[in-house]
Amino acid sequence: MSPRKLKTDPAILDMPSQKMAVVRGKGSPDKVFARIFPALFGSVYTLKFDLKKRGLESFKVSCPRARFPNAHLYPKGEWLVIAGIPVPENTTSLPQKEPGTEVKLETWEYGTVAQILHLGPYDQETETIECLQQFIADNGYEIAGPHEEEYQSRPDAKVIKTLIRYQVKKKS
Repeated sequence: MSPRKLKTDPAILDMPSQKMAVVRGKGSPDKVFARIFPALFGSVYTLKFDLKKRGLESFKVSCPRARFPNAHLYPKGEWLVIAGIPVPENTTSLPQKEPGTEVKLETWEYGTVAQILHLGPYDQETETIECLQQFIADNGYEIAGPHEEEYQSRPDAKVIKTLIRYQVKKKS
């Protein structure tokens, strides 16, 4: 009998590319998010309600995600933060809600990814990240993309849930 798979066990899966509403910032995520999330959510919710008002197909606003492409190279205060929320594939423009904070459209590539669910505060992710990185190596893969997090709960939730994800490729 194989061990029961828990939601917090790491997994390797395939994900399609996704069109995203995206905002970029630089600095510690807790400070950057406070500046960029109002623009990001404002833009995406305005898009959602504009579509609904025009009688077009609306969409469910998904959990926000963030990529940290240089987190392994710099101290936290110098990180590049790329935050995004998926939008419908046929989106061609985004309403801008916060002056001075541009929300752009990008396609985030995925393919084969490894991910794990972290339960608990963001500042306690290290052990979970190390577990995922070991799982990637143990399964013959290597990291092929930036560190990404998908925030499954609000920061003030009783139990904070964060999916931690990397694009991966088979070791050659």
